Amino acid sequence: MRHLLKTLGLSGLIVVLLVACATTQIKAVWKDASYTGRPQRVMVIAVAREPIYRRMFEDEFVLQLKARGTDAIASYSTLPDKSQDDQVAIAGMVKQLGADTVLVSRLVSKRSVRVYYPATISHRPYHYRTWPEYYRHGYDLINAPGYSTEYEYALMETNLYNARNDKLIWAATTETGVDNLKQALIKPYINTILKTMGDYGLLKE
Repeated sequence: MRHLLKTLGLSGLIVVLLVACATTQIKAVWKDASYTGRPQRVMVIAVAREPIYRRMFEDEFVLQLKARGTDAIASYSTLPDKSQDDQVAIAGMVKQLGADTVLVSRLVSKRSVRVYYPATISHRPYHYRTWPEYYRHGYDLINAPGYSTEYEYALMETNLYNARNDKLIWAATTETGVDNLKQALIKPYINTILKTMGDYGLLKE
């Protein structure tokens, strides 16, 4: 599993998924045309430094995979956190548990976009009961100053490998907007990934 293990060796922070907003865009997808099967037992691996984030992400992936009729295993349930970067241990556990595929997700990069919202001018509400009120209304304005805010986007990579020959089967690159700290928002992210896998015939309808 040389290619897979090189991927696991790269630094990644799945924590970004825990602050992701519901909008996830698929930027690129690739599938090995020679692969005509369908995963039966998937080992899910989240590349993360913090154990809590690894667990939360893997658990949700396993939950949604099983809901789609595909058996899945969270790597943390069989490998202690201290062995997460032990390539030999990971390869051995994949073989021992009979996983036919390995799903790996990691953070590739992040980017920030600053957006400026210009100032606005609006009138105060009046009922125009008398002409002085209406006349004054023309001068009585509400000024909202302009402001700028920064939006952050995370580029994620999710790869599916064939455990029998270590070859890459399917890969997707996604961009997710970072918003606020809500654990529940990892669900739509993973749902997007699995829906795309289904579109490529890798999961049951």
